[in-house]
Amino acid sequence: MNDELQNELLDELIELQAEKQPYLDEHWVQTSVDRYSSSEYFEKEVRALFLPLPRMALHSSELPEPGSFKRIDHAGRPLLLVRGQDSNVRAFYNVCRHRGAQLVGDESGCSRRFSCPYHAWTWNTQGELVGVPHEKSGFPGLDRSDMGLRAVPCEENAGWIWISHRNEEQLEVACFLGELYADIAGLRAEHLAIYASDSWEFNANWKLIIEGGIEAYHFRVAHRDTIAGLFLDNLSSYRCFDNHIRSVLPRSHLAELADAPRTEWDIRTHSNLVYTLFPTNQLLVQEDHIAWIQLEPLAADRTRLRLSTVVPEAELVEREQHWQKNHDLTVRTLKEDFAIGEGIQKGLKSGANSHLNFGRFEGALDQFSQAIKRELEKNR
Repeated sequence: MNDELQNELLDELIELQAEKQPYLDEHWVQTSVDRYSSSEYFEKEVRALFLPLPRMALHSSELPEPGSFKRIDHAGRPLLLVRGQDSNVRAFYNVCRHRGAQLVGDESGCSRRFSCPYHAWTWNTQGELVGVPHEKSGFPGLDRSDMGLRAVPCEENAGWIWISHRNEEQLEVACFLGELYADIAGLRAEHLAIYASDSWEFNANWKLIIEGGIEAYHFRVAHRDTIAGLFLDNLSSYRCFDNHIRSVLPRSHLAELADAPRTEWDIRTHSNLVYTLFPTNQLLVQEDHIAWIQLEPLAADRTRLRLSTVVPEAELVEREQHWQKNHDLTVRTLKEDFAIGEGIQKGLKSGANSHLNFGRFEGALDQFSQAIKRELEKNR
């Protein structure tokens, strides 16, 4: 992010703070509770959002060398991501081409070959079939080239590994991110590494977690024991980039900028940036590291979340205590959101509300809702 843009974003927030005004949309809106509770609506999201749209699946550091692999689930499909002997990353269905068994059971590791635990059919890191026990007698005329692992579109870009289940071979991540690509590439994530990761499943719709990350209205109440004192009350701004959103959450010492030369302004020092990469990834960009939130929607009322603290690779060990402190704080904060989200989900079943309400200072929530609506309409 260049100096002109960061100063523009900070100027806007400084002025709002001085006027004691939140960042307001023109109207407040309502949204149907069916969006969070309907199984039919969820299945539409699977088809329109989770399967076709590119998604950040791993950080590049999670596949550090040729042969490195990681097993994941994406949109209910088992996948195997591998860095080949040519150093390129590939994604395959984690499914044996013989009888459909799960090919790899380990969550991660390093290997030059992947042998099925059922009958030992074996593939290399390029997904090529290289071994079939009793091939001549059992499968005469077998063309191994027809039995390569089924590939999934995959692209390593800007320090992240992206996947989707779309038909095209190329994801074109830069095109997908559009004007926001410069921001994401500017994070220089290729020089970062994952310090720690934690995963949970919780009984709430995936959108409830996304929405909690793009408004500051709840900080003073829901996070009074964790992060409330670090931020200004109910003050944040946002900009939309097609379906993606960049939010700015000013920190409590924003007013200090009034006495500082503009040449010394740094948006990451005086605010957190939240990049909501549509539909299920969020990057919480802090002063010296990134908290990466990945959502795996499992059902209308159940979600798996993975939190990773991503830090400068050169400082991974020497600042371990600092990184652990920040990771722990993010974990505690998210668990506060989980508890509220699960309570909301239970309330949806009661029938007490037909709609939820988004205030004028919660405009990013409506923008996110409209983005989902647009994608669903494309896939009718």
